[in-house]
Amino acid sequence: MDRIENGAMRDHAAPNSPFSDRHKGSVFSCNFVLDRVGEVVLTHNSHGLSWRLVDSFPNGEERVHCLGLKLVANSDAEVNFSDISAVNFIGWGLIHESSIGSGDRSLLAHSYEMYRFTVHAVGKSKSQSSLWIPSVYTFGHKDLETCKTWVNRINSALSEGAERPKNLLVFVHPKSGKGHGCKVWESVAPLFTQSKVNTKVIVTERAGHARDTLTSITNRDLASYDGVIAVGGDGFFSEILNGILLSRHKAPYPPAPENPMHSVERDKNASPKDGERSNLESQNHNEDESPLLTGSENIDPKSPISEEGLEFSFPNEKFRFGIIPAGSTDAIAICTTGARDPVTSALHIILGKKVQLDIAQLVRWRKKRGSKEESSVRYAASFAGYGFYGDVITESEKYRWMGPKRYDYAGTKVFLKHKSYEAEVNYLESESMGQSSSGLDIDEQITSRWCLPRKPDRVSCRANCEVCSAKSDRTAAVGTPSTAGNLQGRKWSRTKGRFLSVGAAVISCRNEKAPDGLVADAHLSDGYLHLILVKDCPHPFYLWHLIQLARRGGDPLDFNFVEHHKTPAFTFMSIGEEGVWNVDGELFRAHRLSAQVFRGLVSVFATGPQE
Repeated sequence: MDRIENGAMRDHAAPNSPFSDRHKGSVFSCNFVLDRVGEVVLTHNSHGLSWRLVDSFPNGEERVHCLGLKLVANSDAEVNFSDISAVNFIGWGLIHESSIGSGDRSLLAHSYEMYRFTVHAVGKSKSQSSLWIPSVYTFGHKDLETCKTWVNRINSALSEGAERPKNLLVFVHPKSGKGHGCKVWESVAPLFTQSKVNTKVIVTERAGHARDTLTSITNRDLASYDGVIAVGGDGFFSEILNGILLSRHKAPYPPAPENPMHSVERDKNASPKDGERSNLESQNHNEDESPLLTGSENIDPKSPISEEGLEFSFPNEKFRFGIIPAGSTDAIAICTTGARDPVTSALHIILGKKVQLDIAQLVRWRKKRGSKEESSVRYAASFAGYGFYGDVITESEKYRWMGPKRYDYAGTKVFLKHKSYEAEVNYLESESMGQSSSGLDIDEQITSRWCLPRKPDRVSCRANCEVCSAKSDRTAAVGTPSTAGNLQGRKWSRTKGRFLSVGAAVISCRNEKAPDGLVADAHLSDGYLHLILVKDCPHPFYLWHLIQLARRGGDPLDFNFVEHHKTPAFTFMSIGEEGVWNVDGELFRAHRLSAQVFRGLVSVFATGPQE
């Protein structure tokens, strides 16, 4: 080890460095001992670090060819700064060399005392590219100043990544999923400490605790954080999302559903049959009406949030949302990171990854039939569903003691009831993705091809998605309402009938029970909702639809009784017996409702799925 005892850092382009020929700028290299490997040449360049084993063994022996090949394969590496979460000086201690080979050719491990620093980086699982695995490399050198200089240089390079968070507000739901919210946070908290990310942690004590905290916090205090993190499930993430947007996002409402009396008068003259569409004019609404609502009450415009004079608007380049999965389904985490893994999500947050996420705004104009008009707003990041989806969440509330299994039990009970609801749905025309059963009576449907699904060409959302990043005249600009600007000239279509479910998917909603999601080709930030209308049908048909939803490679939307419309906005009005909406796992009762999507309204600590 005499060679590195007085080793000096060389400020030049190292000829054997993997960076030197490919990147411009200064290259720094120095000999270190890499723990469990041996002596390496460590190279620093503007893009990252690389290292390779020195040309000979420490004892002066020449490399044996077969052993040399093994050494290079296992030990030579390069890591970009964008994949390094932290570098820390850990002082004087032991460094171990690797023991390689067997028999007479074995090289016994040696240990040395040196000054050391660790580089914490991110690797990817070989079996699942979306699964991120933390890796630790410990480098040693006899010279204290050499180690500290390298630590400072690497830290300086990491600090240039302005996207990395420094202060985070973390909410932990202790009862999420199987009640492991606190354990999940404890398992990833050391990663934030090691990366010098400050976290203010609030463990919620009741339903609505996080929402109320975020509603009451001043904009100035909120702006002191780089983001807010939810340790829990999709419903908890939605609570945090609404806690911020309900009191801060200012935008015009989507068009309201038609007045029921006008609808009755029109139906006397020309009442369309179930499934028949007619073009409707977009309705006027008060664009000055503020959607700053919590529950069914307006927020006082003289509240401290308004008085302080500090705007906190969306989209926001600095402020991001994060989710560390600890829930029952964790669809948002899976769709944004590709994995249902707390460590993977934590590393996305620490490295400051960012992807835009569409958000749906749902406005309830009337809670029940006959009640007075009283507007109320909810925001959804994944899904809003009526009928079957609302009935399942309502039924599951009776069995909270069962934990996540209550959803399976409640779903079975609701399926056996096979209850449908009469409603009218108007949607802004964009693309019709599915088929309509309007031309088929029930006998024709039964004698058809039994609705066996085809496998269409589907472009799934991935990291660096071209669909999400594309600029099109057909979609709204980032952060704007889908009904604004060039979308106003589009026509509205209407469908009316009995529905087993009415659903609006913002994202694909992938989860462990639906591996491809409800809509396999839904995107994170394309400015569209996927409106899915499942009409009343025989019990076996609906069962086959649900089976396809649970199959990888299935197509639950390719049925004659399913309508699938890609739309930026829709309205809903209950006609017969009323049901309830499920908005990201939370109940929302609405007799009349309208929805629109805001393209890329919020930023999330994620990259999108890698596979």
